[in-house]
Amino acid sequence: MRLVLANWQRQLTDWKMKSVLVHKEGRLVAEWHERGKDTIGPLYSCTKSILSALIGIALERGDLSGINQPITDFLEHPPELGEALSRINIAHLLTMTPGFDWPDFDKPYKPFRASDDPVRFVFERPLISEPGTAFAYNSGGSHLLSAILTKAAGKSALQYAKENLFGPLQFRAARWTERSGVNEGGTGLYLYASDLAKIGLLYAQQGSYGARQLISPDWVAQSTKLHHRGLLQYEPPIYGGYGYHWWHSPKEHNGHADCYFAFGHGGQYLLVSPEHELVIVIRKQVTKRNDAMLSRRLIFEHIIPALT
Repeated sequence: MRLVLANWQRQLTDWKMKSVLVHKEGRLVAEWHERGKDTIGPLYSCTKSILSALIGIALERGDLSGINQPITDFLEHPPELGEALSRINIAHLLTMTPGFDWPDFDKPYKPFRASDDPVRFVFERPLISEPGTAFAYNSGGSHLLSAILTKAAGKSALQYAKENLFGPLQFRAARWTERSGVNEGGTGLYLYASDLAKIGLLYAQQGSYGARQLISPDWVAQSTKLHHRGLLQYEPPIYGGYGYHWWHSPKEHNGHADCYFAFGHGGQYLLVSPEHELVIVIRKQVTKRNDAMLSRRLIFEHIIPALT
């Protein structure tokens, strides 16, 4: 079965879509690009889910010994904060539950990004809840994950990805912004849409690519299942619950299919629906904030109904 996206040309153009790719049962069944060909572009917060994959690889390779390790084992911190920070572990960062005062929708992000020392900026935010209890979307915590991976592996997240993920998947190119030698954990990764789709296909295939097992099946299952209710209650229902830096959306939440997804600012999506064997990538021009709903509508009102 193929989906002819050209029939939706006007809609896709009006909604400022840049790329749409759909794989079903491992086969490419639809592809559309604003400029007629795939181009490299920013993933925004879809970067977080790629970082989650790298953490899983680091665990499998032994570069990290476990996700219950305190973050203070890896990162320099003010001595007076050591006792409090030592209660935060890698799992808390992955589930966005470290307990830092980080108001809804990443409000501290701009001053965090402008700071001379982004790791210290995060550490100096007050701790207002017990780690593991309260969800707060926090790109600063994602940056700590990237810094931890860099310390543990002895190389940047980008170099680690090229050696252990992007290279084996034969990516065309990858760029990733950095701060003080640490790739931004919450954003900053640039990929081709077709390469982003390979990540979805890898997860849909339980971490295997060809004859190689790049990510353990256990990490695929653990990282994409529901660990916290996250933003399941948010209206409109654009987000979902939260796994390990993946969003989790059951059928009763979205009305169409059990799925998990990476989501980026402005309506960037990498979505996997295991029950329908679907992998969907959408790259969209960033316009008004609520226009991200257009990507969601394209997925749940058009693509999934047409193929299921």
